[in-house]
Amino acid sequence: MYYIGLDIGGMSIKGALFSKNGDILERGTLKTVTNQDYKIFVERLRDLCLDMLKRQKLNQKDLIGVGMAIPGSIDSKRGVITYANNIAFKNVPIVKEFQKHINVPVKIGNDANVAVLGEMHFGSAKNYKDIVFITLGTGIGTGIISGGKLILGKAGAGGEGGHMIIRFNGEPCTCGRKGCWESYGSATALIRQTKEAIDKNPNSILAHIANKEGTVNGKTAFDAEKQGDLVGAKVVKRYLRYVGEGLVNLVNIFRPEIVLIGGGISNEGDSLMRRIQAFVNRYSYGADNKTRVLVKKAELMNDAGIYGCLAMFLEN
Repeated sequence: MYYIGLDIGGMSIKGALFSKNGDILERGTLKTVTNQDYKIFVERLRDLCLDMLKRQKLNQKDLIGVGMAIPGSIDSKRGVITYANNIAFKNVPIVKEFQKHINVPVKIGNDANVAVLGEMHFGSAKNYKDIVFITLGTGIGTGIISGGKLILGKAGAGGEGGHMIIRFNGEPCTCGRKGCWESYGSATALIRQTKEAIDKNPNSILAHIANKEGTVNGKTAFDAEKQGDLVGAKVVKRYLRYVGEGLVNLVNIFRPEIVLIGGGISNEGDSLMRRIQAFVNRYSYGADNKTRVLVKKAELMNDAGIYGCLAMFLEN
C-alpha cells in the first residue's frame, strides 16, 4: 500500500508517492496558480496524484492516504483552508472537494507544521522534543513543537510566527498588516531589498551580478558578498538582522532545544547557520545561563513538507 504527499507552496506544488516503508517511488511537480477557483486547483492536485500512480502502474485502490502541506491557517479537523494569503484562498473545504475525485483518507496541515513533523520523524530533529522550525521562502513559515507536541492553537490557526510585527507601521504584508517578520525576513523580502540596493548602487558588483544573470533572486546578495562587494554585504547583514530579530522572539517565548532553518535561503549552508547562531547566542534572553539553543539547517530541505505529509499518518 502507498501514500502520497503534496507540498503546496507559493510558487510550486511538489508531490511524492511513498511506499509503506517511507521510500519515495515517484515525484511530480506543478506550478502554483493563485487567484484560481479552488475546484480547478483541486482537479490539478488530483491529476498530479493520478500521474504519479500511473507511472508506477498503480491506481487509487493502492492508496492508503494523501497528506497535504498548505501555507496559511489550516483547520485540519474540518479539512478546511481557513485563510492562506499567499495562495489567495479563504474557507476552502479542500479535503471534501479532493475526496470527490480520490476517495481516500486525507490529512492536511500548515506547511511549516507539517515540515517540522517531517524533520522530527525523518530529519535533523530526531531525538528532540522542543523544536522551532522556520522556512525562509515566499513567506516565512513557522512550525513549533513543545514537549513533543505540535502547537496548533484554536482551529489550527496558531504558530504563525511570520506575521508577528518586528517594525511598527513598516513594509506592507500580504496578510493586510504592516511590518510583519515575513515582510522583512522572507526570500521575497530579500529580493526586494536587493533590488532597492541595486537601484541605489548601479555600478556595484551586486548590480553587475544581477545584470549578468538577468534576474535577482535570494542568492544574488550572498554571491556579491562572497566577491567582496560592500553593497551586497550590507544587504546580507541587514537581512540577517531581520531574520535574527524574529527568530530570537520565538526562542525567548518557546526556548527550544533546536532551531531548524529551511527554505531556499538555507542553501547558503554552514556560513549562514553560524551567523544566525551567533545572533541567537548574543541576543536571546538568558543565553549565557546554560540555555543556549542549537541552530541547524533543516536536513530534509525541500523534502521536509512531503515527508511531513507521511509523518501525519505515522503520528496516528
